[in-house]
Amino acid sequence: MAVRRPPVPLDAARLEELALAYVARYATTAAKLGQYLRRKLRERGWAGPTEPDPEALVARFVAAGYIDDAGFARARAGGLRRRGYGERRVEQALRGAGVGEADREAARAGEAEARRAALVMARKRKFGPFGAERPDPARRQKQLAAMLRAGHTLDSARRLLDAANEAAALEWVEEAAGESLP
Repeated sequence: MAVRRPPVPLDAARLEELALAYVARYATTAAKLGQYLRRKLRERGWAGPTEPDPEALVARFVAAGYIDDAGFARARAGGLRRRGYGERRVEQALRGAGVGEADREAARAGEAEARRAALVMARKRKFGPFGAERPDPARRQKQLAAMLRAGHTLDSARRLLDAANEAAALEWVEEAAGESLP
């Protein structure tokens, strides 16, 4: 049986290499990069002449433009909405990624975007008017619960599930958007 050698402790150059490789591979936030660097320091130790400062390295990467929390928030929020998630789930994902309040607020959707996201989910999951037939009350409750878990408001979920047909659902979305949808 082979004996595992302890990992080589990090120094300033190797810590920066790890940070560069991480931001090159993953879309990330300043908070997530800081967590990653602190974890690596815990796992491998430090061999540099001075105390490690992962926060200074993160600040340098932000200043250099390698990390953009606002851009990350817009991209992640847009992607989640296109997959049918509501604002509550988007907010949870951004908060979990360490995005600050100002950037989360800037990425928040308007009513039209929130309705489009609900429509995407209903279409994808064949809820309400997009199903083959009208659901019985128990099935409707399950659909409503799924919409709420996906982060949609109770009012939006009810309005969409209770739409008479697909055209009425589209009209409800267009009402907020002020435009025609496919």
